[in-house]
Amino acid sequence: MNRWIIGARPRTLPAAVVPVAVGAAAAVGVGDVVWWRVALALVVSLALQVGVNFANDYSDGVRGTDDVRVGPQRLVAGGLATPGAVKRAAFAAFGVAAVAGLALALATTLWLVLVGVAAIAAGWFYTGGPRPYGYLGLGELFVFVFFGLVATAGTTYVAVEVVTGLSIVMGCAVGSLACALLVVNNLRDIPTDETAGKRTLAVRLGAARTRWLYVGLLVAAFACVLGSAAWRPEVLVALLAAPLAVPPARAVLAGATGPALIAVLGATGRLQLAFGAAASIGLALGA
Repeated sequence: MNRWIIGARPRTLPAAVVPVAVGAAAAVGVGDVVWWRVALALVVSLALQVGVNFANDYSDGVRGTDDVRVGPQRLVAGGLATPGAVKRAAFAAFGVAAVAGLALALATTLWLVLVGVAAIAAGWFYTGGPRPYGYLGLGELFVFVFFGLVATAGTTYVAVEVVTGLSIVMGCAVGSLACALLVVNNLRDIPTDETAGKRTLAVRLGAARTRWLYVGLLVAAFACVLGSAAWRPEVLVALLAAPLAVPPARAVLAGATGPALIAVLGATGRLQLAFGAAASIGLALGA
């Protein structure tokens, strides 16, 4: 069982929890929040994240992209599970997301079915299919849209059936931090991705510009908080998380490589959690 927990990549799950928490907090005060829908939105987000993780493990594993890794071991590349088993795990997770998403669509609007289909398709074709877009440098766009804007504003919508400007701006903040996680991960993997022919955005930009992109995404998240204060000034409490951004930003700009970037990933994840918790509290209190 431990191997499947490893394959699900628990450290990535904050990227699924934070947008739902922020989106729900943004819904408070707009209308009567339907909390069971928020709970289902969390199921959808978590299941999508796990599904993407297993799908990436499968697709990168069968392509040989993960044969030489600096980061945590993968199921297929590490021989911990067969490709078929990992593929089935991915589809099972996507299936859970689809069922929970369908329930939300039936309770609100059937347009959500199209959003769900797009999210699952994007999750699979990130590294799957004949021309995975993650290999073309478009992974950050997927993360920003689906684990930022869609997850945050979508949670607000299913909670109160309204998409607000606040939820969109905070979705941009959440998406920026989610992208920062992917950027630093891909920064670490530039040498092996180049060898494998995986043209991530980091590979295309080069290490120097990717380092500045990482810092820019952290700055963008807090800039969005400042913008969100126009709706609810209490959201400024999220700025208390800013000091947590300093150590990883310094490490990245100082030229951290390889294993040193694993620590940066952990620090970025902690920043994301602290930011999400503080922003959610501020948004809820300001309603």
